[in-house]
Amino acid sequence: ERGLLGLAFHPGYAENGRFFVFYTAPSGPDTPVDFNAQTHISEFRVSSDPNVADSSSERVLLTIDKPQFNHNGGQLAFGPDGFLYITVGDGGGANDNDVGHTPGIGNGQDKTKLLGKILRIDVDSGNPYGIPSDNPFVNQNDSRPEIWALGMRNPWRASFDQGGSNRLFVGDAGQDLFEEVDIVQRGG
Repeated sequence: ERGLLGLAFHPGYAENGRFFVFYTAPSGPDTPVDFNAQTHISEFRVSSDPNVADSSSERVLLTIDKPQFNHNGGQLAFGPDGFLYITVGDGGGANDNDVGHTPGIGNGQDKTKLLGKILRIDVDSGNPYGIPSDNPFVNQNDSRPEIWALGMRNPWRASFDQGGSNRLFVGDAGQDLFEEVDIVQRGG
């Protein structure tokens, strides 16, 4: 549950050479002292060699402090709408109840945190990214506008249905007895 966890090529990669990665990084200078690490969502560009990334091109779009080492999530996927979807775990610890977790509701249900969520951002606008205007919690003071869906534990893989309504399916790791496959809905 460490290191490079996700990678997605921009829909226009053949023309722009942009791709995005989800990786676990060491704690930063502003990370709470009792937290374990950070999640980074970064943009890179291909080098002049089409088989090699330009490592100096990294542009960190989003950093999320992580309380524990596990429950990272890690999938990146461009939806049929052209926006980047990001699966983020609840930050670790059993029962979403440990250091760095919101008492009573956990991180998965706390709309002020990005942990335990499916995020949706526009990598083609804004600095460092834009918020799609139809994200469900845009303009709500008690919510992060990046949130597309909430209540996740460790949504480690996701895929869009290739036909029909292009539903988003997410594999969410369970705790003791069960794993879960969610059909993600806007604001759900």
